[in-house]
Amino acid sequence: MLVKVPVTRSDTTRANPLAPSWLSVPADVNALDPAVWPRRAARDDAGELTLGGVAASALVREHGTPVYVVDEAEVRDRAALVRDTFGAAFAGIGSSAKVYYAGKAFLSVGLVGWIAEAGLHLDVCSDGEFAVAMAAGFDPARIGYHGNNKSVREIEDAVRAGVGAIVLDSSLELQRVARAAQEAGVVQRVRVRTNSGVHASTHEYLATAHEDQKFGIALADIADVVQAIRAEPSLEFLGLHSHIGSQIFDTGGFAEAARRLLAVHQELLEGGPVPELNLGGGFGIAYTSADDPAPLGTIAEEMAAVVAAECARLGIPVPVVAIEPGRTIVGPAGVTLYEIGMTKDVRVEHAETPAVRRYLSVDGGMSDNPRPELYGAEYSARLASRTSDAEPVLVRVAGKHCESGDIVVNAEYLPADAGPGDLLAVPATGAYCWSLASNYNYLGRPPVVAVRDGASRVLIRGERIADLLARDADLPAAPGVLRPEVDR
Repeated sequence: MLVKVPVTRSDTTRANPLAPSWLSVPADVNALDPAVWPRRAARDDAGELTLGGVAASALVREHGTPVYVVDEAEVRDRAALVRDTFGAAFAGIGSSAKVYYAGKAFLSVGLVGWIAEAGLHLDVCSDGEFAVAMAAGFDPARIGYHGNNKSVREIEDAVRAGVGAIVLDSSLELQRVARAAQEAGVVQRVRVRTNSGVHASTHEYLATAHEDQKFGIALADIADVVQAIRAEPSLEFLGLHSHIGSQIFDTGGFAEAARRLLAVHQELLEGGPVPELNLGGGFGIAYTSADDPAPLGTIAEEMAAVVAAECARLGIPVPVVAIEPGRTIVGPAGVTLYEIGMTKDVRVEHAETPAVRRYLSVDGGMSDNPRPELYGAEYSARLASRTSDAEPVLVRVAGKHCESGDIVVNAEYLPADAGPGDLLAVPATGAYCWSLASNYNYLGRPPVVAVRDGASRVLIRGERIADLLARDADLPAAPGVLRPEVDR
């Protein structure tokens, strides 16, 4: 039986003054917060972390560390939840919702199959992502193709394949898509990405008249662009598209963007049909126990209410509304397993009293998760190979790269006896970790392993040193052969 093992601590344990204000000393340093971990994450009778019914030690024996672990059932459940929740909310106002999975969060042939089976559409933004979708047999008519600098070849390949919609980002791109569609003898459906002047993140959003960024076309220029689209026999206008930010916890920014877009939408209806409105993605998830994103049901209902009210005020029909979630589907399903290699206590002068910060160094880092370095992203962590009744201590989980900013988890309380050889698990790593991974310091990218019903399988193979060296044109070896000492 899978259980969560309760471990109590002394009431005399005090917060380290170096800890951020949002981080409190946990009552149970072994507990798995259900808001952060996959729903099927648990501890077995021996206290070991299990993911999808597979023990952490078993995953590490087979795949090594670091290893990305994705709970397949969690992804499928969350895809269905988004589909049903937004579908019901917009059906309630007499419309419908199209859910596009944002492939940039994480993409593999296997995952595309899960998305297809859930009945979702797919959002891609490069020829590589498009190739993954095609390799998985995904219906191109259900794909939306993004990007601010699509090449002529990318556009031509997408048009010939029958892609469902291309999101136009400039007037020049309009001409390229029209030409490609004309040469292919098809009518290509297009959306126009708007620069709405709304930018949102967590609970805050900024609304301005203009926003200085590389994406989209200013609202003031949309009418001329749509007129040009309608003048092209090879193009069909679907509607406007907006993306206001990432890791958004409430609907304030979406509401403002919807109001701005629907005002333009109303004007465009005078020249022809505008069947859809795409409000993009960016819905947030919990990375730590302090994060409090609004439930998807609340987001869906509030977005639908705003669209319905604004359409009623403007006296226009409610369009089909499209959304593009990625992180909220795959992010909470991912957990990265590491092995702790070194520990170090650093004495830090502090205003109150000198304090100690403990560094735990693991065998990965910014090459498998650059988000802390890029965005200051916060993560959580727990021992995976065992539980402990040792007192909680403040730790900073560091990577092994030659960078002082190579931090995996900035601040967390872990058992005082956590040390070399222990397995460490970092949750909520399903989105933007593998997809942003690199080979910095010549580390291979870890494998991605799916777990479900007590079994595991590889989604994406990890890279060995041999794989990295194989790309080096000056490697002194016979064609196709590597020296034994590098083939590991």
